[in-house]
Amino acid sequence: MTLATTLHTELASPLGALTLTADGAALTSVRFEQHAHLAPLSADSRRDDSAAVFAEARRQLAAYFAGELRAFALPLAPRGSDFQRKVWAALTEIPFGATSTYGALARRLGAPNHARAVGHANARNPFSILVPCHRVVGASGALTGYAGGAPRKRWLLAHEGALR
Repeated sequence: MTLATTLHTELASPLGALTLTADGAALTSVRFEQHAHLAPLSADSRRDDSAAVFAEARRQLAAYFAGELRAFALPLAPRGSDFQRKVWAALTEIPFGATSTYGALARRLGAPNHARAVGHANARNPFSILVPCHRVVGASGALTGYAGGAPRKRWLLAHEGALR
């Protein structure tokens, strides 16, 4: 069995360059430069700036940064454990302009004692911005870690009106 080549493209954003990867039909990641917890692009990754999935992602991200889009509708192909995918799905339920905590997400998933595991899964979210891990804060409301860096997290939350 031959694995498909991963495609990638780059996109300028107000937060710096984003690298988008796809399997051809769906996005497999959206990452910042110096993104913690994600492996570097594979050696067989091929740049393709014209792939349809990238064109739609560019359009939606531009609308988001312009303040015209609050939720994304893009095909995603997340790669992770069952637990990670459950956490990532729960992140998409945090409304635009709101925040949640690791503990609240753990309770929502029926695992109230697993806030730390939720934090680890959150940190490995491969879809920066699209799957809004930036909307998760500490129990005290503190802007805890973000794989894209604390300044980006603060910017995203301010952009969405979630900072008071």
